[in-house]
Amino acid sequence: MRRIAALSDVHGNVAALEAVLADVSREKPDRIVVAGDLVLNGPEPGAVVDALREAAAGGTTVIAGNTDVAVADFDYAAAFPWMTDGVPDAIVAAAEWAHDALGEDRVEWLRALPSERRVRTDDDTLVVVCHASPGSQTSGLDQNLDPSVTIERLARTDARVIVCGHTHLPEIRDLGFKVIVNAGSAGYVFDGDPTASWALIEIDEGDVRAEIRRTEFDTLGVANAISARGLAGDVYRAATVRTGKLVR
Repeated sequence: MRRIAALSDVHGNVAALEAVLADVSREKPDRIVVAGDLVLNGPEPGAVVDALREAAAGGTTVIAGNTDVAVADFDYAAAFPWMTDGVPDAIVAAAEWAHDALGEDRVEWLRALPSERRVRTDDDTLVVVCHASPGSQTSGLDQNLDPSVTIERLARTDARVIVCGHTHLPEIRDLGFKVIVNAGSAGYVFDGDPTASWALIEIDEGDVRAEIRRTEFDTLGVANAISARGLAGDVYRAATVRTGKLVR
């Protein structure tokens, strides 16, 4: 049996990341994967990158998400293609602030991350780690998608297990032929539970079992740190962390 711990969407929240990694370490998984959106919005993007670089040096798989593209290269059309009327100033300000806070060395590390990775277990089960869906950092596997669209997006990979994030809504969806493991968000969750979410996956001779785990962190401390930064939109970002619901 192979055990994989999956997390995603840290969004600059190092307090949540460290709490999740501590919980993960107690489970002693065979592999840890991180599905992107690492630095935008939260108060400590540099500390997040430092923690993930250390984890990657120890074998953790880390990929980039759409907001990492925005922070690293200010390519807002690539990062937010659905915002056809332009990207709000609050997002631009947060991306520029995170870029400057990271410094060039960390930004180069962010730029070098892959957008997708594949893991094959000992029993030949293929797992794809993507941010939104296979082959895309922006087209998510939302719960309310038309089933035909979901199937179309899943057909972009032969993987049995799809590990993703992007929606900030943790869920396990077993479709029989494929299992979607959306780890939700380890730092900026939207489901109304102000904790960090992650997933633990067990694969045994083709049988896949997965569950969502929740980890507490200092939500008020992180929210206060965001508010103290004073960027446009920070009052809403702080409220999102504090409540676990998207506030805008």
